[in-house]
Amino acid sequence: MQTNLSQIIKKALEVQCKDFSRLVEESVQLLAKENGQVGSFNIVGRLAEIKPFGQAIVVSDLHGDLESLIRILKETNFLQKMKQNNKTILIFLGDYGDRGIYSAEVYYVVLKLKLLFPEQVILMRGNHEGPEDLLASPHDLPMQFQARFGEKWREAYSKIRELFKHLYNAVIVEEQYLMIHGGIPPQARTLEDLAYAHIKHPKQRLLEDMLWSDPTETIKGVCESPRGAGKLFGENITNQALRRFNVKVLIRGHEPCRDGFKINHRGNILTLFSRKGPPYSNVYGAYLNVELSQKFENAEKLIPFIYTF
Repeated sequence: MQTNLSQIIKKALEVQCKDFSRLVEESVQLLAKENGQVGSFNIVGRLAEIKPFGQAIVVSDLHGDLESLIRILKETNFLQKMKQNNKTILIFLGDYGDRGIYSAEVYYVVLKLKLLFPEQVILMRGNHEGPEDLLASPHDLPMQFQARFGEKWREAYSKIRELFKHLYNAVIVEEQYLMIHGGIPPQARTLEDLAYAHIKHPKQRLLEDMLWSDPTETIKGVCESPRGAGKLFGENITNQALRRFNVKVLIRGHEPCRDGFKINHRGNILTLFSRKGPPYSNVYGAYLNVELSQKFENAEKLIPFIYTF
């Protein structure tokens, strides 16, 4: 079993199209089978329900930033903890590729981790893993794959597109956190709405809002987003959703943050951004490393557990 981080990184940098495609295919097969109890998760559709026990490492947008991913894995000692049979959970909030030159390598590492530790790793869907009608722009992954894999790049890209369909829409930690890449769909009434948002797309905008929406302090309710997809949503929408799903904090990614993280809606939303460097202008990247058994009333209380770099 390849559980040494340096070995995984070396393989990621050297992997050929055939082996990369095989890794993605194995990951799709694994994700497609996840249903019901998987380790400490309960899987319903594309929703992972987690009991508030153990440690969670939460990583947000990476966008091909292999260096930041390596740093996070080293700082948290995730692989070493797994060798000790530790039950630490590693949650990715989506947006693994596009914008950064090591997109294929980032996909390789996170998928390898999922295959090595299927009951400890959760891979969520970001707007850069959206369905065909909601592709982010610029979507430069095809060009990156062409440069990385040569004439066989379409095979690897088609496998990745299939992977997107099996990534998770949301994660909920009982009575604590709701994790969604973008934002809250105001029309969501039940956890099943979040779990099966991908099936209801495009007739309903649940998935679009989950992948694309952003909080704002300037309005009540919702309005159209300048992104061209999703919505801007106000504090009252957040408050309604937290009460409805019986959680304290929405944890999300999607937005570059100068300091690697930001807090909105009077402490009800924590935004993380783990990628550094152009085309983004954030000075720091950040991730969360927290014991799930600890109860916090708002995101302000989580600041001591946010690690910036």
